[in-house]
Amino acid sequence: MKVVILAGGLGTRISEESHLKPKPMIEIGGKPILWHIMKLYSHYGFNEFIICCGYKQHVIKEWFADYYLFNCDVTFDFAHGNEMTVHNNESEPWKVTLVDTGLNTMTGGRVKRVQKYIGDEPFMLTYGDAVADVNIKELLAFHQAHGKIATISAVVVAQRFGVLGIDENNTIGSFREKAVGDGSRINAGFMVLNPQIFEYIVGDDTVFEKEPLEKVASMGELKAYRHDGYWQCMDTKREMEKLEALWDSGQAPWKVWT
Repeated sequence: MKVVILAGGLGTRISEESHLKPKPMIEIGGKPILWHIMKLYSHYGFNEFIICCGYKQHVIKEWFADYYLFNCDVTFDFAHGNEMTVHNNESEPWKVTLVDTGLNTMTGGRVKRVQKYIGDEPFMLTYGDAVADVNIKELLAFHQAHGKIATISAVVVAQRFGVLGIDENNTIGSFREKAVGDGSRINAGFMVLNPQIFEYIVGDDTVFEKEPLEKVASMGELKAYRHDGYWQCMDTKREMEKLEALWDSGQAPWKVWT
């Protein structure tokens, strides 16, 4: 199953870093947060990725193109035909497709633009700026068991986001603004989607979290996977520093791989 990661936004709320690179390429522990997200999926056996690029997409493409240079020791032998030898090969078992989904395209439009790379099959979708210790295999099993069009991971946080109206059967029926301390859950990404979701994405101006998700919610086709473990987005420099401190301490909750 393919994993689609949204990595094309401007990242204006963390402009101290994003004026130089896309937000998913901001580093935690010397590696882009995008790498951390991919490592989580890879830990559970999902190694085929489609990255929706946009703002400063060349930075993402160059990082993957030069993966060996960034992650291995190399020897350049200029005396013998400019040969390059890679040492301590730390390659990942990944297949990565990097797609230009436009500079100003909305989230739904970006998903629609990569449809041809997904095909007519279920796929996973998440944001390129949040890490978690979601058990991806359990998430997928939950999605397959209920048989609905879409599943989104839902977490409780003390931050200000739009929240989900979830009933006792984990069906999402509404979206609303969060009230401080109300204990409601938000959309944390880490979604599983059936290909029917493309029917509700009109074009580049479609916001995935609005028309498509609200439509399938109104149909009773949107389920919540309740995640009570760790989740953290990286919208601000303070949040970046918080993630960096956790990584440096050796206690990063999202690092489930060895």
